[in-house]
Amino acid sequence: MTAAVLAAMCAAVIAGAALQRISGMGLGLVVAPSLTLLVGPAVGVTLSNVVAVVTAVLVLVAMRGDVDWRRWGRLAPLVVVGSCVGAAAVGAFREAWLDVVVGSSVLLAMAASAVLARRRRLDGPGAGVAAGLAAGFMNTTSGVAAPAMTAYALATRWEQRSFAATLQPVYLAANATSLLVKASSGAVPLGALPSVWVCGLVVAAAPVGVVLGRVLAARVPATAARRLAVGVAAAGGALACLRGLLAL
Repeated sequence: MTAAVLAAMCAAVIAGAALQRISGMGLGLVVAPSLTLLVGPAVGVTLSNVVAVVTAVLVLVAMRGDVDWRRWGRLAPLVVVGSCVGAAAVGAFREAWLDVVVGSSVLLAMAASAVLARRRRLDGPGAGVAAGLAAGFMNTTSGVAAPAMTAYALATRWEQRSFAATLQPVYLAANATSLLVKASSGAVPLGALPSVWVCGLVVAAAPVGVVLGRVLAARVPATAARRLAVGVAAAGGALACLRGLLAL
């Protein structure tokens, strides 16, 4: 691995962690597509899962007072089930198909978010079930749970501050489950991961991003940070999808 690739990986983690501290989301949207392009989908998404666990814990400490634990309790089991299904998909698909899954799932979920933002409120358990399963599946296969959760928040008119805070334990459950299932099933062999020191540097970039996000939170509107995260995710998703299609 070249120094330029390592620097790009750390920069993506810092940017994603900062965005997550500002708006409650953004790490997966930035890091998963970026690392997929730099080191491939299986390894890139797995590293994104590791970084997401660290970032979620750090941001949760800062936002714990606004977490809706009752709603989290309903979503978490569904996220776990979706993660198990996603791990099976990771082990079954070729790398080119994983690129397509990563890219297309990001783009489709963001499109769904935009459509749901213009529709009337959805009530009932169906939206929560779909969101939890989709978030778990997408988080394991593509490292991105936020679009599915954002679509659910828009459909149910979930208050932004509570939504952003509750996302953190959702991310923690989703990414921890993804890592456990991948490790136990052998979907991503440990030998495929970069060296320990490379992984350590990439993970260490997360607290740097969280601190940076705390400084910027008072200066950068959350809506602006979210638009940037969505823009980066769209570009990364499109490029990953294109790379996979060209490799088929």
